[in-house]
Amino acid sequence: QVQLVESGGGLVQPGGSLRLSCLASGIIFSDYRLDWYRQPPGKEREWVATIASFNLTNYLDSVKGRFTISRDNAKNTVYLQMNSLKPEDTAVYYCSTRRLGSVYWGQGTQVTVSS
Repeated sequence: QVQLVESGGGLVQPGGSLRLSCLASGIIFSDYRLDWYRQPPGKEREWVATIASFNLTNYLDSVKGRFTISRDNAKNTVYLQMNSLKPEDTAVYYCSTRRLGSVYWGQGTQVTVSS
């Protein structure tokens, strides 16, 4: 059974940094693409970043240059380093993967950017 568990969210001031982590189980981690999504309050969930099994990355335009996605295959963990945070980055952040046609989500971690 695929399980994803996010951690690392919290309250941070504008301009600050946070690193989110997502621990995966139930998959051969190194074989899978991992994604980060977010859902701002009152809005739909949106894709934020992707890291492929061979470490190719892609980002939402509004986070390019501020966010970095990475993975540690030995720890079955994907990270999202978020720098220069803005109030509009406030959201619940989710990691996600796909296996055999099904999409899996973690429970999410809240990130609040506010002074």
